[in-house]
Order: sequence, then C-alpha cells, then structure tokens
Amino acid sequence: MGKESSSAALVAELQDRIRAVDPLVNAICTPNPAALTEAARLDTERDEGRVRGPLHGVPILVKDNIDTADLPTTAGSLALADQPPPPDDAPVVRRLREAGCVILGKTNLSEWANFRGSASSSGWSAYGGLTRNPYALNRSAGGSSSGSGAAVAAGLAEYAIGTETNGSIVCPAALNGIVGLKPTVGLVPQQGIVPISHSQDTAGPMTKTVRQTAALLTVLTGGGTDYTEHCRGTDLSNLRIGVPRGPLWGYSTGLDQVTERALETLSRCGATLVDQLSLPSPGGDEDQLQVLSHELKVDLAAYLATRVPGGPRTLDDLIEFNKKHADVELQWFGQELFEQAAATEGLHAPVYVAARLAALRAGRDGIDNLLRDNQLDALVSPSYSPAWSIDLVNGDHVLGSSSSHAALAGYPLISVPSGLVSGLPVGITLSGTARSDATLIRLAHAFETARIAADGPFPTPEFTQWM
Repeated sequence: MGKESSSAALVAELQDRIRAVDPLVNAICTPNPAALTEAARLDTERDEGRVRGPLHGVPILVKDNIDTADLPTTAGSLALADQPPPPDDAPVVRRLREAGCVILGKTNLSEWANFRGSASSSGWSAYGGLTRNPYALNRSAGGSSSGSGAAVAAGLAEYAIGTETNGSIVCPAALNGIVGLKPTVGLVPQQGIVPISHSQDTAGPMTKTVRQTAALLTVLTGGGTDYTEHCRGTDLSNLRIGVPRGPLWGYSTGLDQVTERALETLSRCGATLVDQLSLPSPGGDEDQLQVLSHELKVDLAAYLATRVPGGPRTLDDLIEFNKKHADVELQWFGQELFEQAAATEGLHAPVYVAARLAALRAGRDGIDNLLRDNQLDALVSPSYSPAWSIDLVNGDHVLGSSSSHAALAGYPLISVPSGLVSGLPVGITLSGTARSDATLIRLAHAFETARIAADGPFPTPEFTQWM
C-alpha cells in the first residue's frame, strides 16, 4: 500500500462516506475514534518493511456482539450499553488486529441476535436503532448481522464480520447483495462473542467478493489454511452439485427464476448438477426452539460472567431490565423467547437431549446422506426471498430460507449474489458437510466470476425507497 493508497487515506475516505451515507442506512452503531491513529501506525509499519499479511491496513467493521476491549459490546441492548467495554478482545478480534486490520467500528444488529421475541424486526435494536437496506430504504437489511451486511453493500467498508446461528450471516448477505460465509461451527473461535447456541453459533466473513471472504476466513481461522488458494477460476468440471427442491424452492417466483439461471451458470462452468433431490424436513420448530432455549440460558450466563462486575449476570437479570425499560426495549416486540429460555432446566434435561438428537438427525444425517448417496461435493439452493418491507409493528415477513439444515448440523454455507428481482438483490446458497468450507469457496468464486463475466457487477445502491 503506497502513500497514495495508504491505510490512513482509506480510513479517512471511509469515515467521510460514513458521515455522508450512514445517516440513511444506520449500519454503524459505534465508530472507532482511534481508527485513523491505528491506520497511521500500520502505515508506518509498512514503510519500515513490516507487513503483517495481505490484510495489513485494511479497514474492517465488527458486529456489536463481538467483544472489543476498546469499544462497547452491547448485543444491541441497553442492558449492556452503559457497562464498560469487555476486558479483552474476542479471539477473532485479536486475530484481526494481529493481521493488521483496522477496526473501523461496530455494526448494529438485530437485538440479542434476533432471539428475544418472536415478532421481532431484523435490523432493530434498542441501542442501535433500525438498520435499513441500502437498495431500498423501506425494506429490511435482514438479520441478525444487519449492519455488517448493509455497511458492505453501502460502501462503508469492503470487509465486515457477522455472526450466525441460523441465517444471521447468509440472510443479510443475500438481501444486501454481498458475499456471506457461515463457517463450519468450531472452525472459528467463539469465545468473547455474545452467544445463543454453542452448537450452532459462529462468526464469519461478510465482504464484497468471494476472494475477500476467503482472505478473511484465513485470518479468522488462524492462518493454518490459505483459503484464497481455492479461488481458482471457473473450471468446476470435477465437481458434482446437488439441487434439493421441496421446501427450499417455490416461495418466490422471481427468486426461483434467478436461481434457475444460476444453475445454468454452474453447468457452463463444468459442474455436474444432480437435480430434483430432497432433504428431509429440518424437524419441528419446537425441537429447534428447545435446543436454542436450553443452550442460551447456559451459554449466555457463562458469557456475562466474563464482563465487568456490576452488570447483568443471568437471563432473569435481562428480563427484569427489559421490564423496567419497557418503553424503549419492549416498544416493538416482547421477550417471550427469553422467558422460555429462563425456564429451562439445563443441558441434562431430557427434553433438551431429545431435541438435540433430533436436530442432528435432521441436519447432519440429512445433508451427509444426500451427499453420500449421490456422490456430491455440495448442494445449491436459493438463499432468501427479496428484501421484505420493514414492519416494526408486525415483525419480519420471511417467505423462506436456505439455512436451517446447515444450522442444525453446524455445517458451513455461503451466500453469493445471483441477480436482481425487481431491483432487489438475491443470492444462491452453497452448502456442504463439515469442513467443506474450502470447496464452497471454490464453487462460490467460480460462480461469481462466471456471473460477473456474463452480467457485469452488481449495481451500486441508490438509497431510495421501493414501493
């Protein structure tokens, strides 16, 4: 990075854009006041011949449920907003800093990663307000990594970190026309991140391009594997991709049409498509809810114990806080998911053990059996419907999604922009078995390259309303 494109110059340029654009989108809840100083220090290191890696001096945004020792971590809740910052960076943040990334700020999210009340609106938190989709300001940015998705789409940074339990990276990636990868659970350290479920949670990259996602995943996983080596062009002639239909298709005609064209693109790249497959039902909603509820109570208490004394320590503390501040915290939706989780009886409870086994059967067995029986390397499906209208009164209007099987299994998936439906971005999701992250990156990069060659890059958001 030369003087004409120094990290400090890039940070200053992005800060100017944030001041101009973010009042419309509201993606960033806490800017880092030291970002320019950090960038200048990294420029000095570069000038002295010390380059930490490919992301040296690169500005990055971090979701506001990931611990940063120099900035608040609130999960979108006022219950944590007045608490001191966490005592330490999360391991993923330490890895970013060690790689030379500049933390540009924290991004807004769906409060408590969208697991507090059933009628929530993605992108809203009491602390950060409402994040909007830059392609249509009256439409949802998705969630729960709403700010990370909207910020990358709006050009506030090209790199961001999100977190996902079930859809919280791939949903905002699809709705905002960017790339989002949920890695295999356990590939990226989860410590220092406000949890929902230890069996499903992970942080992951959200970027403009697949190559950027691969570079960021390399850092997040500790650098043992260089995932950019799997961005190899468009030849997929030795790979077989399954197309499960059923509940993963049919909820949006426009999305299905764009995805059919995406299948043609993958076929032109040489991939063998095995169509008309099906996955088993991901299981009853009650089983999934039991897993998340039981794990939330235990995992959140363990996380809160790491924060500075004096703040909330249990779900019951948070429930009482929300009742006392109901005019702000509960103004749009309730906390019945918190209350249900608070009533659970631990990870040895028979209802949890049974629900967890059912989740594994539906997720891991469903995916692995389909891959094995058809000799497949990966699966492809539509990601999410085009962005729905924001409705704080009634909550989200999600028509369908691609993430549940992988969520139950703890398996990876990546959403890549595939086209537009009435001017709104949509994507395809590529998914696979455990530790197939590199294969998914290879597939996603080939598809991205071929699609751009045929159709051109995605349009720039215009920050307007949509009917």
